[in-house]
Amino acid sequence: MWAQGRGGTIPFMSPVHTNVLSGGQHWPQRPKRVTVLGAGVAGLVAAHELERLGHSVEVLEARLEVGGRVRTHSFVGRGPLAELGAMRIPASHHRTMQWIDLLGLSDRVRQFRTLFSDDSSYLETCTGHLRVRDATSVLVEEFRRGLPPGEYREESVLAATWLTASVNAVAPGAFRTNLHSDLNLELLDLLDGIDVRPFFVSTGGVERLDVNRFFAGNPKFAGRSRLAHFFDDITVETSSALFRLEGGMDQITVRLAGSLRGPVHRGRQVVGLHVRPDGVVVETRRGLDVVASHCDYVLCTVPFSVVRRMNLSGLDDDKVATVHDMQYWPATKIAVHCQDAFWEGDGISGGGSFTGGLVRQTYYPPVESDPRLGAALLASYTIGPDSDALTRFSPPERERVVLDELSRIHPELKRPGMVLDVVTQAWGEDFSSMGAASVRWSKDAATAEEERALAAKPQGTLFFAGEHCSTYPAWIEGAIESGLAAAQDVHAAAPAERPLVATGYRRMRGGAA
Repeated sequence: MWAQGRGGTIPFMSPVHTNVLSGGQHWPQRPKRVTVLGAGVAGLVAAHELERLGHSVEVLEARLEVGGRVRTHSFVGRGPLAELGAMRIPASHHRTMQWIDLLGLSDRVRQFRTLFSDDSSYLETCTGHLRVRDATSVLVEEFRRGLPPGEYREESVLAATWLTASVNAVAPGAFRTNLHSDLNLELLDLLDGIDVRPFFVSTGGVERLDVNRFFAGNPKFAGRSRLAHFFDDITVETSSALFRLEGGMDQITVRLAGSLRGPVHRGRQVVGLHVRPDGVVVETRRGLDVVASHCDYVLCTVPFSVVRRMNLSGLDDDKVATVHDMQYWPATKIAVHCQDAFWEGDGISGGGSFTGGLVRQTYYPPVESDPRLGAALLASYTIGPDSDALTRFSPPERERVVLDELSRIHPELKRPGMVLDVVTQAWGEDFSSMGAASVRWSKDAATAEEERALAAKPQGTLFFAGEHCSTYPAWIEGAIESGLAAAQDVHAAAPAERPLVATGYRRMRGGAA
């Protein structure tokens, strides 16, 4: 079978008609009725897979648009685009790249240029902002303070200096501060066993570590550290093998939703989940009413930061604890519609600056729309405590603070008529997410896997998916991984017990918040 979506045809394979239990028992695999909660990547991929397996699927989405934490903003209609959510795809995330191909988007894949990928971009140092190409001597001098003299190779010190600069650029708030207590010596010990010379680049006779090439050439470096999860993310975020989609990342979710046979109901905020022996009662808010519906099978892809605000019953103690204890970090993006790409006149061809302060990271997207419509600048990208610090201001104040701070590096922002519009996405304040992503940076591999397994563990006929249930938290890859796994679990599940009396619908005034 083939489904015709807006992105072209997407293949549906014939469903499997029998299931085999471990004890050898067989039952006919009849189509199940599945309700998927959340129209983000995990929910839409799972819905697609369930339909491929022959099941009947409906999707409930709290917002009026699909996409979840994939959110592309277009200035002035068909003008420049700003990615307010997911903005990059590592080449190593094979599931994501396969789905991009499946959705007919391969011809729109472009390189994503990241931090330290342009020598002309800026870097915060103890002496102020310097161009990346000019920062080595200042960074090395700062790094050497407190080190035992003469114990480490010069090349190890130089490499560790730039790796520390990467840590400063990526790690947020107190996490960043706590790292520096003993991270420098750990980095030096690891680097002393590696030939780092091939990964140096020279600009004007001054050497620095090409962080992108170093991580590409030493893929197992991160796993040797006690901070393996954290360094895994640094490896990805500073990689030269990152991609984006020309025309916006939201093309993924729009095409996924358009390919489904079943309905995607928008504006259906779930406020309660109740596991019963014969299925799941799902409470949704519609205006002032709460509507309770009996569902045979439910797949919840809603972040636990939102689930824990729901009215819940029928979940075991471990599941309740996981829902309430999982850590989510906020993230805030502030994008600016500029009259033109002024940074190109400053010699910056793309990539990102580590601007520090409240701004933290600044990215310079390429101009792909009509240049007469201006250019988009991702003025500020913050996560964790850095995002919290920024969102203590009101939305107009945080935009003013960011523009004032960034104009010290880019005074062109103060030019009359340069700033045409500003848009903010604070994921920690978004009712449909209450956080940007789950984070396991400070957890060892065994603890992280235990948390993942508990997050994904079904409760009766209530199943779970989302990046928080995956081995790739905070990435589209994780959403896809978990969505496919959960769809297979639903497909393999024993038939739900049928209630003796049809539950139907009941309406209540008010209800759970």
